Amino acid sequence: MGFFHHVWTITHKDLRSELRTKEALNASLAFSMVILVLFSFAFDPSAEQIKEFSGGLLWMVYSFAGALALNRSFAREVHNDCLDALIASPIPPAALFLRKMFANFALLFAVELVSLPVFGLFYGVPWTGQIGWLLVVLVLGTWALSVIGTLFSALTINLRLRELMLPTLVYPMMIPALMACMTLTSDLLQGIPVTGENYTWIRLLVIFDVIFTALSIVFIDTVLIG
Repeated sequence: MGFFHHVWTITHKDLRSELRTKEALNASLAFSMVILVLFSFAFDPSAEQIKEFSGGLLWMVYSFAGALALNRSFAREVHNDCLDALIASPIPPAALFLRKMFANFALLFAVELVSLPVFGLFYGVPWTGQIGWLLVVLVLGTWALSVIGTLFSALTINLRLRELMLPTLVYPMMIPALMACMTLTSDLLQGIPVTGENYTWIRLLVIFDVIFTALSIVFIDTVLIG
């Protein structure tokens, strides 16, 4: 119970701090809205063509907006040596990592839930037909982005160019998960249900999330303390 209490307590602190300042939330939402509006003017394809690349467009927006939020994961702890105090505290490094990851997951998922109806409105794509499976894909993809992004946010916290280095490190690692999310999202927005043929992508996402969550928990101690 103590481990999960630490996770919940610090996650609640991070979310409350973010809701008070809304720095990462406002930046991510504004960025995603601007990109969706600009792309709606840049492209003029038919409705069927939009559905074909809708998954790629959505996850490109989600991954770019996510980088803005993930950059703030550990950066806010640098001031007044708060990160050093957390590392020196009795809180296990795994609990510290999980609370950051859960806070990032909640923030990114909220941005995605707001962006999805806006995407449907601007591009005329019906998105409620397969809403159950679409939410599953969003959860699995956002979990992958949160885990990888939080780990590399801790790794790059002391770099001068961490805003540049974080996306450079995260996006190559996210390629398998992003491919799965883009393919599944495009299929679902075209009304194609998750069956045996594309269910393989769901299994890939689950395996990806489990493996990288376990690896992150194991190596976060080395990343934070060295």
